[in-house]
Amino acid sequence: MTTAALLEVQGLTKHFPISSGILQTTTGWVRAVDGVDIAVQSGETLGLVGESGCGKSTLGRLIVRLQTPTAGSIRFNGAEIAGLGEAAMFPFRRELQIVFQDPYSALNPRMRIGELLGEPLRIHRKVRGAALDREVRGLLEAVGLPAAAATRYPHEFSGGQRQRIGIARALALRPKLIVCDEPVSALDVSIQAQIVNLLQDLQERFGLSYLFISHDLSVVRHVSDRIAVMYLGRIVEQAPAEALFRRPLHPYTRALMAAAPAPDPRVTVMVAPLEGNVPSAAAPPPGCHFHTRCPYAADICRREPPPALEAYGDGHLVRCWRVAEIG
Repeated sequence: MTTAALLEVQGLTKHFPISSGILQTTTGWVRAVDGVDIAVQSGETLGLVGESGCGKSTLGRLIVRLQTPTAGSIRFNGAEIAGLGEAAMFPFRRELQIVFQDPYSALNPRMRIGELLGEPLRIHRKVRGAALDREVRGLLEAVGLPAAAATRYPHEFSGGQRQRIGIARALALRPKLIVCDEPVSALDVSIQAQIVNLLQDLQERFGLSYLFISHDLSVVRHVSDRIAVMYLGRIVEQAPAEALFRRPLHPYTRALMAAAPAPDPRVTVMVAPLEGNVPSAAAPPPGCHFHTRCPYAADICRREPPPALEAYGDGHLVRCWRVAEIG
């Protein structure tokens, strides 16, 4: 029997207006997220990869409702949250949290760490006094920081320590799902490994689910159960992590993997690198968005968008007209 996913996203769309002139008349739209379907199971990590500007971070912000979708559905734990106002969204804030990319700008520099971690506890769980202090100390301990950190300010910590504080803040309300938006990309490589290991330890300890957004394929492969590949606002491939790396099917996924640094420089990559730049999300190409850079593009790719994600074995879901011929 298949259980319902913790998070189900269907047809999610976010268009930002382009305004010009003195009256700020809308002259066009940036299609940042353009009809995305994904799901995250309880206790699962879904990796989300793609080039910069493809809409990954916007998708993450939509899911935790820091931004309002233009269209589409977000079902969390069986409840539709895409159209909820602030008051109706309030109870869901406890169960949906986010860890931001930049640990320097994510923390209020005027608040002590104890205040930063205690704020959501006071607002949502009505914890006060000694009980609040105990909760804050427990959060700091969970992320590997001393209790004395509660009396200090963000500027007194390194980047890796600040990211630990950001994780502790996301963990404060014991959420079911955390969106990790490039949580290690701003950190040194040695610190990246520590933060990734911390996230995995916390997932096992608290039964968390993650949407892990990154452009680093090696990190995503290490942490993810499944991976979704995003290009210009659309998901073009989904698969279990090892199946995706063993047999990538979409031409874009293959090119991403070919562009990643090889662990062994003596290994020759047989896939040609992509040519050209990512098209503008304000004027995406007709048909398949990837056809302007795809070496396999045919006439139908230029005329019509590929159908919804289709199954191709090994848990693969692919959105491509030519996958049967090139797979």
